[in-house]
Amino acid sequence: MSYSNLSDDLPRYQTSQTYAWNYDHAPDPVCVENPTIPGAWTFCGRLVDSPLGVPAGPLLNGKWVLYYASLGFDVLTYKTVRSGARECFPMPNIVPVDALQLTGAEASVPMSESVAGSWAVGFGMPSVTPDVWRRDIEWTRSRLAANKVLSVSVVGSVQPHWTIEELAADYARCAAWAAGAGADVVEVNFSCPNVSTCDGQLYQHVNDAAYVASVVKDAIQQVPLIIKVGHVRERAEAEALVAALEPSAASLAMTNTIAVPILGVDGKAMFGGQRRGICGTAIRDASIFQTQLFGDVVKDRGSRVKLIGVGGASHWSDVLRYLQAGAEAVHVATAAMLDPLVAIRMRRAAAES
Repeated sequence: MSYSNLSDDLPRYQTSQTYAWNYDHAPDPVCVENPTIPGAWTFCGRLVDSPLGVPAGPLLNGKWVLYYASLGFDVLTYKTVRSGARECFPMPNIVPVDALQLTGAEASVPMSESVAGSWAVGFGMPSVTPDVWRRDIEWTRSRLAANKVLSVSVVGSVQPHWTIEELAADYARCAAWAAGAGADVVEVNFSCPNVSTCDGQLYQHVNDAAYVASVVKDAIQQVPLIIKVGHVRERAEAEALVAALEPSAASLAMTNTIAVPILGVDGKAMFGGQRRGICGTAIRDASIFQTQLFGDVVKDRGSRVKLIGVGGASHWSDVLRYLQAGAEAVHVATAAMLDPLVAIRMRRAAAES
């Protein structure tokens, strides 16, 4: 089917429904022409047809992966999984916000009654049991086209009184399971703005992050490792992270949202005053700045580590800004959830430019 004949009214994540409902109601792939993006593109050492990917978040299971693969994305990141089942945070998990370009210094952000390109997310990194997600990853890889990359995001599930060695072992266990199930690359999530324990903020503890990364890399051997980090504004922090993680990481993915408290329509704090991660156009400029910051560090160090830009890209012009800042690939989440055709639109814009 041609792009012009494809309806804009395609299935998408239903924010009015629970996470479990959306997991169970994944759409089927569509048959649509994907315009070719000129150029030679790579991802973690693999040739790909474009720099377009989806980060951990929208792809709840294998059917969601195959759906977005059919819509022009070439790197598909299976939503973060754990060594044990974990329930999603209570609804609402997605709240539209009224925000321009955030810097990370904001005291709060008000919610909006309608979506204008940005929202606050709070899922809490839920997961089905390992036997379920391992079978699903194997099923997904067997059906995903050979020229598409399946990335699997994993996280450790810290327990009371755990040592960093025990947390690292849990990360490594999940990573090895993902690789064994067929993941082309494994991503470790060192940043979740809605989880306050160390498994959600590991990137802020450089030595611990380096240790966990090395243990995971040993567990997955030749499978490339991606490390997701959170919001960084200072060069010294970027330098420390690159130096600590480059021995293990093939790529660093950024930015995992910008977390701020959310105010309801009554002006009162939502979610008990806890922060929620803002995604979408409101974090685009800060995320591109961070990519440039890390890009400069990587260049100055002569590092082999690659960068994945994440945050607010909704047009091909945004993708170009990320690529010019030093990204090898650009992952799109919010725009893809709002408009499943966004990658097709980007590909067409690139082909016509």
